[in-house]
Amino acid sequence: MMRSGSRLMTRRQLLLAGSSGFTLIEMLVVLVIIGLIMGLVGPRVLSYLSDARVKATKLQIEAFGSSLDLYYLDNGRYPSSSEGLQALVRRPSNSESWNGPYLKGAEVPADPWKNEYVYRSPGEDSPYEIMSYGSDGREGGTGSAADIKSGKH
Repeated sequence: MMRSGSRLMTRRQLLLAGSSGFTLIEMLVVLVIIGLIMGLVGPRVLSYLSDARVKATKLQIEAFGSSLDLYYLDNGRYPSSSEGLQALVRRPSNSESWNGPYLKGAEVPADPWKNEYVYRSPGEDSPYEIMSYGSDGREGGTGSAADIKSGKH
């Protein structure tokens, strides 16, 4: 901008004079600090997420157990392995006194890893067994990939 008696400034000088920004060094320092924080906090957060999924699976299996007990009271038997947990949301063809659905919703929910629960009747030590294969979706495993079964906490 020009005024009489003032010095003439170039366009570049006007742009630079009005802008205040970060230097490359400052930006790199901030990125390094963020990286260090994520390196320290990230694994702990992922561990909490894994623990939360295991706990949610155990709670879901307990809810299935309660629903299966209601099914038993109405029908005098637990669903067979071939009927599976679907018998809790849809009437099996051989069930005359079905009074369901015993679960909310039209579908049996998947486990937190998006795998189907495994249902067996009779179970090894009980009238039924409900199982999630964990994060790997396969039988066996350790840690978050360990199988989670009804009756075992």
